[in-house]
Amino acid sequence: MLVQKISILILFLLPIACNAPAGRPIIINGMTMGTVYSVTLSSEHVEKKIELVNDINSILDDINQKMSTYISDSELSNINQSSNTEWITISEELFQVIQSAQDISAQTNGAFDITIGAIVNLWGFGSTKAMQSIPDPTKLDNVLQVSGHKNIELNEAPFSIKKSSSEIKLDLSGIAKGYAVDRIALYLDKQGIDNYLVDIGGEVKAKGLNSMAKTWRIGIEKPLTTTREIKRIISLNNMAMATSGDYRNFFDHEGIRYSHTIDPVTGWPVIFSDISVTVLNNSSMIADALATAIMVMGPEHGFNYAKSHDIPALFIMMKDEQLNEFFTDTFLPYLVEK
Repeated sequence: MLVQKISILILFLLPIACNAPAGRPIIINGMTMGTVYSVTLSSEHVEKKIELVNDINSILDDINQKMSTYISDSELSNINQSSNTEWITISEELFQVIQSAQDISAQTNGAFDITIGAIVNLWGFGSTKAMQSIPDPTKLDNVLQVSGHKNIELNEAPFSIKKSSSEIKLDLSGIAKGYAVDRIALYLDKQGIDNYLVDIGGEVKAKGLNSMAKTWRIGIEKPLTTTREIKRIISLNNMAMATSGDYRNFFDHEGIRYSHTIDPVTGWPVIFSDISVTVLNNSSMIADALATAIMVMGPEHGFNYAKSHDIPALFIMMKDEQLNEFFTDTFLPYLVEK
């Protein structure tokens, strides 16, 4: 699964005739979850900016303390470090994210799986300081034996989790940033803010219009390692977007690229070259996880899965030295001519 996404989009403010408050946009930004975040609002909320900054940072800090593998005493890290194979009480927020992850694991036949934290660490893409390299086959086989979404159980009363093995390590990097976007969006909704764009490391949710009274438009990059160019522009309103790719976080070994997109079934990175998958959904959390799962499935199986499940999905990939794209019918309404 994709363990760490990188922001691979550029925001555009392009015209569509609509009505919204005009003026200089309010931009709240910073670092969270090992990446950058930004929240863009229309100028009418300038008097509340300090309150909004404090509340947004508080929400993000709380999520980090619950779900980060990089914080040694986070709730998730405590679960990973625990040798307990009995029920462990967890917060409602962590329960919700793990439950959603489990649902998507079942729906995608394990193409998305949060139990592969130990595998991710072996490849050097996780929270450990290991060098990125091909792991020892015996060690990889050992951690594969205890991984798998069916090896954890959830209980709702009280909110709790049970691991079948003390060796299971959970990694929420493929879903937590999307969840954080949804949490920020929900907070803004409750504040009566109708026009916003939330972006955490490339996971995005847009609602309403920008401060120039235009529909939010977002550029999707070409999946190239050496340059940053826009391939497609989409228009979003009350919709979330996530993009997974294999061209930012990887290492080369004997002429083969090993990306941080790990197949939970084999324990090996999926071998594609210069490919990205963009998924749309009402929930950034769901889009985040589905983009990961479809990336793991590969362009053919992933496209067929997205098409059969009416998932708006765009694939951009390099083939025979040509950049090709294809998308599901449900993605077409969001495309803007470039």
